[in-house]
Amino acid sequence: MANYKYHILICGGTGCSASSSNQIKANFEQLLSDKNLSNEVQVVLTGCFGFCEKGPIVKMLPDNTFYTQVKPEDCREIIEEHIVKGRNVTRLLYENPETKAHISDSKHMGFYKKQLRIALRNCGFINPENIDEYIARDGYKALASVLEANNPQATVDIIKKSGLRGRGGGGFPTGLKWEIASKNPANQKYMICNADEGDPGAFMDRSILEGDPHSVLEAMAIGGFCIGATKGLIYIRAEYPLAIDRLKIAINQAREYGLLGTDLLGSGFDFDIELRYGAGAFVCGEETALIHSMEGLRGEPTFKPPFPAQEGYLKKPSNVNNVETFANIPPIINKGWEWFSAIGTEKSKGTKVFALAGQINNVGLIEVPMGITLREVIYEIGGGIKNGKKFKAVQTGGPSGGCLTEKFLDTPIDYDNLIAAGSMMGSGGMIVMDESSCMVSVAKFYLDFTVEESCGKCTPCRVGNKRLFELLDKICQGKGTMDDLEALKNLSKVIKDTALCGLGQTSPNPVLSTIENFWDEYIAHVADKKCPAGECKALKSYIIDMEQCIGCTACARACPVNAIRGEKKMPHEINQSICIKCGACYDKCKFNAVSIK
Repeated sequence: MANYKYHILICGGTGCSASSSNQIKANFEQLLSDKNLSNEVQVVLTGCFGFCEKGPIVKMLPDNTFYTQVKPEDCREIIEEHIVKGRNVTRLLYENPETKAHISDSKHMGFYKKQLRIALRNCGFINPENIDEYIARDGYKALASVLEANNPQATVDIIKKSGLRGRGGGGFPTGLKWEIASKNPANQKYMICNADEGDPGAFMDRSILEGDPHSVLEAMAIGGFCIGATKGLIYIRAEYPLAIDRLKIAINQAREYGLLGTDLLGSGFDFDIELRYGAGAFVCGEETALIHSMEGLRGEPTFKPPFPAQEGYLKKPSNVNNVETFANIPPIINKGWEWFSAIGTEKSKGTKVFALAGQINNVGLIEVPMGITLREVIYEIGGGIKNGKKFKAVQTGGPSGGCLTEKFLDTPIDYDNLIAAGSMMGSGGMIVMDESSCMVSVAKFYLDFTVEESCGKCTPCRVGNKRLFELLDKICQGKGTMDDLEALKNLSKVIKDTALCGLGQTSPNPVLSTIENFWDEYIAHVADKKCPAGECKALKSYIIDMEQCIGCTACARACPVNAIRGEKKMPHEINQSICIKCGACYDKCKFNAVSIK
């Protein structure tokens, strides 16, 4: 790499790949070849840069110029202006939405300023399909030091002292989990990676596997050595083809280098990794359901104990950690537990990766220190609410979490504070909603998801959540009663107390949190038969203002059911008994004569 004057890094994650990043790479390579610059400029397809709102992203090194929303046809201008003439292509630089100033270096962008990338340290920086680039970034150094020290308990103690907690949602101390598994003797143990990322809108684990697969392989080998496991299994959903391809490449490369297989680095320790594919069942994110799925059984959870550390895959002691948890292990070993534990809060150490989505300007993948506030994430990193609308709520923790209002914006983000606020950390989904969101509909959306994803094993989840959904649907249809609201509360509490696994126990959280924070919206739906946000179709009507309507007939021509009548150049009227509330008239009217009631 030292022979190249420039390096062109192109985001090669799933999102940017869908926006022609592979074609961008091909165009760059062809143009460089045509200009005899291939020996001076290297083109690298990397993992996700995180700033998905502005992808595809192209980054120029060594000057660190950051180009956004690049198209294949932009490649020629970048080569001719940036590489040949040494000047930036201004129109492709990031534009500050407030000052309108163009920013060339990502370090000066609000999106990146407060981030601290540990789990994502290599994503967007290295070629994930080249093991040498990972090694150049201290890759496999941690594994080598652990094997050389040959003291599994000492390594476990480092992880315990670091304060690392499971990033999959449960937040259980990782070092303690390893220690428990290490103390259960068996002739075979398993180190398992949970890559079954199922939360709506979540793509944290996928991005790590696509951008830095070796970090997970190295961590699994370290964990295997610590608990006495010689086999590793990665359970990954089959809908992640790019992550799977890069994992396969990484595993083969690690085997070729003697970093997986037999006698790792001459230490006498054997450890190898295989992939297991899931069919996308959300419940298989629960570790016992995941294990059953890998065994070829139905993906259903079981009562604990026995815990997987006692009796897991094939009835052998097994340790299950998620992708992000593993990605934190090598830097903790390399930099020391003191370094890691100095980041974050007293009980929540390190950083957390979030998939920031919804009605926010800067959609993307972020990694922030524990303890940062929701306000900082939404307004400084996320750039605030789209289209100048008002913030209404933020959903953290996916279907298992809750909706937090403006009064929680200054809440530090960590495991305990989010639970106290009525939500949870979860695996890292963070969906922002504006004033146009109906919170009853939001609760209904998440209940619909959990009803669909329930394995059906226990009655509270199988039947109880179905009844919850029916109550919410009834309310959204304008048919709810005050008794239904009481039933929602009571049934939610019963399900939380009696469901078998985490899916069922946390499924009422969106209902309870929206009832707690948006009670007035529930009352409006039930007592006034109105949806304040105007989102519930059954509770809204399209009305034509007779004084505003000039009789242009645009609304009538757009109506698919001929519900609008009126003479040309005369005010029109909507027949409410025919209207299907599609909104076509509202969209077509250029005179603001159509309103939603």
